[in-house]
Formats: sequence, C-alpha cells, structure tokens
Amino acid sequence: MKWPREVLTLLNELEQAGFEAWAVGGCVRDRLLGRTPADWDLCTNARPEDLRRIFAGRPLVLTGVKHGTVGVAAGGGVYEITTYRTEKDYRDRRHPSQVHFVDRLEEDLARRDFTVNAMACHPRRGLRDPFGGRADLRGQQIRCVGDAKTRFSEDALRILRGLRLAAQLDFSIEDETLAAMTACRSLLTRISAERLYGELTRLLCGPAAGRVLAGCGDILVPVIPELAPCIGLEQHSIHHDRDVYGHMAAAVAFAPADPNVRWAAFLHDVGKPGCLSLDAEGAGHFYGHNERGAQLVQKILTRLHAPKSRIARVSQLVRMHDMALPATPQGVRRWLRRLDETGLMQLAALRRADLTAHACTPWVKQRLAQLDAFVETARAQLAAGACYRLDMLAVNGRDVIEAGAVPGPEVGRVLNALLDSVIDGEVPNERDALLQRAAYLAHLL
Repeated sequence: MKWPREVLTLLNELEQAGFEAWAVGGCVRDRLLGRTPADWDLCTNARPEDLRRIFAGRPLVLTGVKHGTVGVAAGGGVYEITTYRTEKDYRDRRHPSQVHFVDRLEEDLARRDFTVNAMACHPRRGLRDPFGGRADLRGQQIRCVGDAKTRFSEDALRILRGLRLAAQLDFSIEDETLAAMTACRSLLTRISAERLYGELTRLLCGPAAGRVLAGCGDILVPVIPELAPCIGLEQHSIHHDRDVYGHMAAAVAFAPADPNVRWAAFLHDVGKPGCLSLDAEGAGHFYGHNERGAQLVQKILTRLHAPKSRIARVSQLVRMHDMALPATPQGVRRWLRRLDETGLMQLAALRRADLTAHACTPWVKQRLAQLDAFVETARAQLAAGACYRLDMLAVNGRDVIEAGAVPGPEVGRVLNALLDSVIDGEVPNERDALLQRAAYLAHLL
C-alpha cells in the first residue's frame, strides 16, 4: 500500500509522542481495492487535548472536537484524526448523545457501520481487520458490523449509505443486512432532507445504481413516497417489459453519471400512476404523464432541499423527455434556445436511456434512429455556430435603442423578436440586417 507523505508524517508525530495511530475506514477499503482514496482518516488512542498539544504548531479544525475529532492541516489539506471511541444513545437516529473515549482500536472499529469500513492499517503493523472486511471485499458484499438492525437503529442514514456503497462499488448487499434495511426503512423519515438528498445523489451516480435501485424500491419509499404506486404497476404495452419502477431503475443504468440526467432518469415516469388508461384493446396509455411527472419532481426535490438549479433542470428534463423531437435545423435551434447546449445533450442522454430501457421493438428502434438524427442535427448546428441565445446576436440593447426602440421593456421585446427571426431563418445574424429589422420592430411594437 502506498502511503501519502503527509499521512506518514502525522502517524510518526503521534507515535513519537507516545501514542498509537492507524489509517482507518474508507481510505483502507479503497486502497485494498486498488483505488486512490479521496481522503485519509486517522484514529488514535490520543485524547483530543493530546492532539491539540501535539499539533499545536499546525492550523487545526476543532468543529468535531466534542466527538473526538481534530482536523490537522498538512500538505495543503486537512486530515481528520479521531480518538478511539464508543457511542451510545442515538436519540435522533443519527447522532450519538454519549461518546466515550477508549484505549483499544478494536472497540472503535466495532462501532462502525459496515465491515468494509471497519478496517485499520499501519505502514509497519499492517492490516487490522477484526470483522472480516477484507473477506467481504473479496466477496464483493456490503455487510453490517455486528447486528444489522442495531446499526441502522443507531443511525438510519447508514441504510442509504449501504445502498450507495453497493452502487459505487458494484457490490451486493448481504441478506441479513438487506433484510434489516427493509425492516428499519421507516427510520429514514427522521433524517434531515439535506443528508438524504446527498446520499441519494451519490447512490444515483454510482456505476451499479440501476441494479441496486431495482432491488430496493421498497426501502426508498419512506424517502420518496411517490415511488410506491410505481412499484409493480404494469404498463400494458408491448414496448415495455418492466413495471414502471423497474423501467425507471433500468433507465438509470443506461444514463451517463451526470446527476441531472440520473435524477431525471430515476423519476422520469413518476407521473405515470395517475395517468394510466386502457384502450379498447387493453393497451396502456399515460397521457399527460410528462407534465404530471415534472410537477412531482419539483415537489420531491424541493422536499429534499435540492439546489434550485437542479430542481429546475430535472423537472424540465422530465417534462420534455417524451415530447416529439424536432426534425429540422430550425426546430433544433428552438430547442437549443429553450434548453441551452448542456440541457439539450442531457435531454438526449435521458431520451436514449429511457428508450434503451424499453423492450426492443421496431417502434423503439425507430425512436432511437430519430434520436440519432436529432443529435446529429444539433451537433451540426452547434459546430456551425448557430445563434440560439440573446448574447449570441450580432446586436445588443444599445444597438436596438439607436435603431428606435424605447429604453425599457421594449428593448427586451425587440431583442427576443430578433432572436426568433434568426432562429427561424428569416434574418441572418448580421449587424446591418438585424438593425434594419430592429427599426421595423421598434416601429411595430
């Protein structure tokens, strides 16, 4: 295992002061998997007051000192060093109300969530793995340390963290752990919205998110109750070979790991349960599910305290995910104006994921071919420098005022009308032609 120089320095300073110290948790797991850890956490039998004394010459972060954690600046980063501890009385199902400092590493490891996170390592003393984390890494499974229900009752967010780890590592979830996740899922309602949103986003962006989501719909219902009617809802269509929830989970598997696209894929058909109708032949239809889905997405993500920009983009993608694609350069430019380049490519990615998660029928193949043509046209328009935003016009507000527009709201109306004319191919995006058109519009408006 290759050790960062800063980590070795911190371990050495602790040991020279008469204490023991280990790298612990996710960094050990990641290095055993051959991955580069995002950060390195250390644990020690030194008490917080000892840590403050030993590292007094360095900048310290003391926000976690009450629970035994001191952040120590080293090499341009901050490394968290935590005193060995046990925890009791998780009254809010998240944070312990009692923390007791202990002297033995094994006691500290016993309080941790999953075996793959309950390992410690030292550059000379090697690996300390009392709960079989390395074997679970080899077996590619997520398993709780000790009794699974106890672990989730202590901190319910561990339920989502376990699903997230399974999605990120492409691991399975051990049977007892999965059963406890299901039994304890109602405890998730006691977790803050921000924490839930963060774990769900990381889960959704994991390489194996589609597979994990497909098997845990019931677990997620307390967090997103709108999923409940999607689970088991048959679509009554030759173009679908999964229920609504299974289809949405499969779409996630086929979507790029862009948080906006993954959230949109996961929720793109959440409006279907309220829109199902059967025709005379028994075929299912979901008229209006786009708009209904967009409304539900806005509600769900607002409740989870997602950033406003994500709420706006994901609801927009869901609203447009099943609309008829424009086939002409003019139509593509209009969609570019509505979505911008990034949004248009996100919509195309969502559309492809959605279609790929359908049954493979001639109709689906035709829709995929139409999507290919749409993307090709969009890329050609972008490569040609097509104008689709106000700031891409060859004139600005001052120019249209000089052309006769009255300062104020009329300037915006003229500029938007000019952009419409350029997008529709009625006027070239050239200064003289636009000024002439602006003078006409100013007189008209």
